Amino acid sequence: MKKLTILGSTGSIGVSTLEIVASHPDKFEIVALTAGNNLTLLKRQIEQFSPQVVSVITEESALKLSKMLKGKKPEILHGVPGLIAAATAPDASMVVAAIVGAAGLLPTVAAIKAGKDIALANKETLVAAGHLVMNLVKEHGVKLYPVDSEHSAIFQSLQGHRAEDVKRVILTASGGPFLNCQLEKLANVSVSDALNHPNWSMGQKITIDSATMVNKGLEIIEAHWLFNLPADRIDVVIHPQSIIHSMVEYLDGCVMAQMGVPDMKAPIAYALTFPERVTTGVKPLDLTALTGLTFFRPEQSRFPSLRLAYRAMHDGKSMPAVMNAANEVAVHSFLSGKIRFTEIVEYIEKTMESHSPHPLDSVEAVLRADRWSREKTRELLCEAL
Repeated sequence: MKKLTILGSTGSIGVSTLEIVASHPDKFEIVALTAGNNLTLLKRQIEQFSPQVVSVITEESALKLSKMLKGKKPEILHGVPGLIAAATAPDASMVVAAIVGAAGLLPTVAAIKAGKDIALANKETLVAAGHLVMNLVKEHGVKLYPVDSEHSAIFQSLQGHRAEDVKRVILTASGGPFLNCQLEKLANVSVSDALNHPNWSMGQKITIDSATMVNKGLEIIEAHWLFNLPADRIDVVIHPQSIIHSMVEYLDGCVMAQMGVPDMKAPIAYALTFPERVTTGVKPLDLTALTGLTFFRPEQSRFPSLRLAYRAMHDGKSMPAVMNAANEVAVHSFLSGKIRFTEIVEYIEKTMESHSPHPLDSVEAVLRADRWSREKTRELLCEAL
């Protein structure tokens, strides 16, 4: 039986993970859960899975949750110390890192140092601190399994093959809701339109990232660290149907691809059970029902975020962390109605242009770069408002 901590249990990845756990009670046990503001859902999860430890964001939420629960209660913690306590819970052998954004860095690092295997859905951890995290993975002898559908597809397509035979990896992207929108109309798209992803059901921040393709840019950087590949061996193609989740091209010209309907339960389950596979409830792929699979290169004018991601990789050092933090601030401003959709990437670029990359030799240094970027982006926003 594998004992799990889930960081971000009320988000889309956390909910899907718990669905898998519920389907296989003989294989999994929940040790700890962490969540944000959705205390109603968290209460139901606690009642169903009986974790030992639970952590929420604030002390106020912790007190409120305690009053909501009847009978035997888990230990209820809050804040960053609570996150770290959940991530390092002694009985857990694997941590599902599903917190969105840079907030996932500290608990993920703590889990690695505590010897926990990681099922990583929090790409920002590797974007901001890739070299530090991968060095810690090696130092502490833990396994890190990708949960993102694209990186899971690459991971699956690498099985049984030699790393030295890989020519390149190819990340697929749906193109989001504005793939065919006229460029001059993008500035005026609404928040609700941007949140209407054609294929995937995700949280707000990731859905906006998919619409701007910042998400794919971050995935390029994540792939660099996960698979030890330089930028010129990581490509992106638009694949609107989201059936092929990513591919690996080998030196002999063969391409291995992983296919399936768009459902995150499949890559989550693979990370939880590797090298085994379990039933997930995911609808089987009916090849005879497909009307066609199409692929084409992304337009740089439509998706300038990809250029910024490659620039961040080229500059290295603190620049990826700065790009990520600027995006988080800009997305929040868009969701709050303060800036236009097209201004998200514009503010990311302005912040990056204001930054001189410097080495990051510790997690504390990463957090300082993250704070600088947030402050700079907010300063730029204030100047424009």
